[in-house]
Amino acid sequence: QLRLVESGGGLVQPGGSLTLSCVGSGVTLDWYAIGWFRQAPGKMREAIGCIADDGHYTSLADSVRGRFAMSKDGAKNTAYLQMNNLKAEDTGIYYCAANAQLSGTCRQLDHEYNQWGLGTQVTVSA
Repeated sequence: QLRLVESGGGLVQPGGSLTLSCVGSGVTLDWYAIGWFRQAPGKMREAIGCIADDGHYTSLADSVRGRFAMSKDGAKNTAYLQMNNLKAEDTGIYYCAANAQLSGTCRQLDHEYNQWGLGTQVTVSA
C-alpha cells in the first residue's frame, strides 16, 4: 500500500520560493503519476499540475505555469514541487496524489488519483 507524506510548506513573502516534497513509502513512485493539488480557504480544490511515472512528462495549470515546476527522484522515492515567485493567491493546503493507471503521461483530474497525502500548508503573506 502506497503512503504519501507532503512536507516543505510554510510562511513565505510574496515573490519568495518554496519546494514541497512528497515522499512515498510502501511502493516505488516509479509506478505512479503524481498530481499536485491545492485548496485555498473557502474554495474548491484545484489542480496545479502532474508529472508522469517516468518523470519525463509534466503538465502545469495556467495559473502556475512559468513559476512552478515538478520533478521526481527515484532514488529518494520523492516527488517535488518547486514554487517560485509566489503570490498571495497561492496560499492554501497543498496535496500530492498518486495515479497508477497511466504510463508516460498524466492528467490533472483529481478523481483519477486514488492515493493522497494529508497536505502541507503554504501561506504567502507579507
